[in-house]
Amino acid sequence: MNTLLLVMISIVAGLREVSAQDAECVRERAAMVETIRGYARSHGVFGQQKPSERVLEAMGQTQRHLFIPERSCSIAYADMPVPIGFGQTISQPLIVALMTQLANVAPDDVVLEIGTGSGYQAAVLARLARNVCTIEIIPQLAEAAAKTLRELAYDNVNVRRGDGYAGWPECSPFDAIVVTAALGQVPQPLIEQLRVGGRLVMPVGPAYTTQQLTVVEKIGPSETTTRVVGLVRFVPFTRSPD
Repeated sequence: MNTLLLVMISIVAGLREVSAQDAECVRERAAMVETIRGYARSHGVFGQQKPSERVLEAMGQTQRHLFIPERSCSIAYADMPVPIGFGQTISQPLIVALMTQLANVAPDDVVLEIGTGSGYQAAVLARLARNVCTIEIIPQLAEAAAKTLRELAYDNVNVRRGDGYAGWPECSPFDAIVVTAALGQVPQPLIEQLRVGGRLVMPVGPAYTTQQLTVVEKIGPSETTTRVVGLVRFVPFTRSPD
């Protein structure tokens, strides 16, 4: 058997393996969406509303397995948080869907995310918004997330490395802000960068314990309303020592 034929056989076998893995990921991703839908129906976690079909569609289209170190479909699409290194995690799909729905993102919106992590939440938001600005304080995660998002052609996501407490004034005002780490209070700079009518979603409470998933809506230039949706557990909001 000549070398060219061996190479061709190897390529075909590789393509079949990739195709089988892709098919598995599609099945696992569809099952993940149905798990979210079923949990919402039985537990009322989304309140009086059903999960938004726009949000579920975005979750169903986003390749979560490409945003975790293992790139395993069975791990990525299980309804559980996944470690991504440096003491950080990617939130369980149910929480990603819930926070995305609470942000109530419209197609022409500009969204700020604090805590890029692996880039998965930003990718979901990017399918719903015009532009996503996302900040990550851990350099290695910021660089890896930017690379993954770039390779997957998320051209409407801008990644910045730094402390997210002060927000991103150059990208503001924001129609929605999603904070994926817990802090004892909502940072005032984020409220200031929120557009009137906009919403901020974040876990509020002490580190390494249960926090309150909180929605702040800006109803006037200096007026907000706040409501607590439920209890969650997030990694702490990391600040720069400077």
